[in-house]
Amino acid sequence: MLKKMIAGTALGLSLMASGASAAGLNVTFISHSSASNTFWQSVKKGFDDACTRVGANCQLVLTQTEGSVEQAVANLQAAIATKPDAIFVAIVDDKAYDAAIKEAIDAGILVLAVNVDDSQGAKGNARKAFIGQGFVAAGYSLAKAQSLNFPKDGPLNLLVGVNAPGQTWSEQRAAGVTKFLEEYKAEHKDREINISRIDSATDLAITADRIGAYLNANPNTTAYFDTGYWDAGVAKVLKDRSIKPGKVLLGGFDLVPEVLQQMTAGYVQVQVDQQPYMQGFMPVMQAYLWKTAGLTPSDIDTGQGIVTPKDVPIIMEMSKRGLR
Repeated sequence: MLKKMIAGTALGLSLMASGASAAGLNVTFISHSSASNTFWQSVKKGFDDACTRVGANCQLVLTQTEGSVEQAVANLQAAIATKPDAIFVAIVDDKAYDAAIKEAIDAGILVLAVNVDDSQGAKGNARKAFIGQGFVAAGYSLAKAQSLNFPKDGPLNLLVGVNAPGQTWSEQRAAGVTKFLEEYKAEHKDREINISRIDSATDLAITADRIGAYLNANPNTTAYFDTGYWDAGVAKVLKDRSIKPGKVLLGGFDLVPEVLQQMTAGYVQVQVDQQPYMQGFMPVMQAYLWKTAGLTPSDIDTGQGIVTPKDVPIIMEMSKRGLR
């Protein structure tokens, strides 16, 4: 199967895998992220592999601007006009995608939410199923795992970074983190525990600048929780300032190369894996079975695996193969 990069819509970058199309299956995957977001490389690998396996014609469409809902919705509308059999879409906003998704469903197109779902799930959007992580539970798991590294005494100053305020994935992960931290605070009434929130952005350099400034003003910060992989940018700030690993605990989501490097260096103690390869692969299989056997797609939770530095060597080997 030939894989090549082609021009997408005026607002997007499109990555296409074209093949023999044994099932006559045409799929378009609409992301809210740009080509600079390394997380989507593993999603694309899974997507391409599945499309090759079933002989489907597949297109992954990215935005030009990282996290742009407006561009993603425009790309979705453009995809509907091409009348594919199935559309996969990351529903990062509870309202912005509704009209376009209804249009797609009315046109007989199978719509699956992948990577991000409406915060109300099937109650909030007519998509057929969701393949992705349970964000609240994953955030809770991250905070619980990192709490094992908290100092045993003294005050705790805990910062939750919401990388994309208003977007479902970021808000729900932050809600899960905060839920555990509030429970932890209630169980440790003998300690001073402060929990703060900050808009931390979806760019390594900007996140580094914002959290770096916060640490200047709050040098006693105990831990920073990121809702994505941009804690790697904060790790770089700590290293550049010659702050020892573990002085400020760091944790977040996704096993991109930048994070794995900082975990190896000891700056990131806990990271949550949502298995991006599976998010690319499994929806194609569901669409194939829907098209060829009339099987109804179902929700798939791609997990909330906790990863610590001891796990990095194995993960790095898988990362080289595009699987993590």
